[in-house]
Amino acid sequence: MTVTQAAVLLPEAEAPPACRREPPLRSEGSSPVKSAGSQVDDASNYVANAAAGDVSAFEHLYRTHLPRVHSLVRRMSGGRDADELTQDVFVRVWQKLGSFRGDSAFATWLHRLAVNVVIERFRQETTRRQRMHDGEEIFETLSAPVRSRDFPMDFEAALLSLPDGAREIFVLHDVEGYKHHEIGTLLEISAGTSKAQLHRARMMLRRYLNSER
Repeated sequence: MTVTQAAVLLPEAEAPPACRREPPLRSEGSSPVKSAGSQVDDASNYVANAAAGDVSAFEHLYRTHLPRVHSLVRRMSGGRDADELTQDVFVRVWQKLGSFRGDSAFATWLHRLAVNVVIERFRQETTRRQRMHDGEEIFETLSAPVRSRDFPMDFEAALLSLPDGAREIFVLHDVEGYKHHEIGTLLEISAGTSKAQLHRARMMLRRYLNSER
C-alpha cells in the first residue's frame, strides 16, 4: 500500500512525507555511480539547451517526464482527454521554458505548470463551480466497485470515479503535496472548501475500498 492509499484509510491524517531511500551499496569492480550533483548538472544542461531551441534536449525532457505528467493529468481529469491535455502541457513547456529561472527544481516547475493547464481546462466548463459545492447526496454517486484482488487497480478505479472537485483536491493534496491555502489559490476557492472536499474524497474512497474487503 502506498502513502497516498494509506491516507484514505486514515482520513483525518495528513499525508506523510515520502520515505527516503538509501543508495544501493556498490560492489568492488562496479562502475562508479554518478553523483547527485552531476545528475542535477545534466538536468540543468538539458533544460538550458531546450530553452535555447535544442529540439533533441527537449525530446529528452519529454521522455523523462512524460509518465509522471500523464499520470497527474489522468488523475486530475478523471481520464477525460488525458492524452490531449498531456500534449497541451508539453506545448506550454516549450513555450515557457525561457521563463524558467531555476528557483525550484525543473520537475517542480513542470508539475505546477501541468496542474495549471488542467485547471484552465476545467475553468472553461460552466458547471465546474457547482461541483465544488455539491450537497451530501454526492456520497451516493460513487458507482459500485468491480470485484478485484488487486488493491492498486481498485484504488485507481475509485479515484477516477470521484466527482471532479473532490478528485482534484485529493490529487493536489495527498498525491502532489500542495497545502490547502495553495489549493485555494489555484482553484479560486477557500481553504475551508479545500479541506471539506479532501475529507469528502477520503470518505468516498474509504467506503469504496472497504467494500472490497
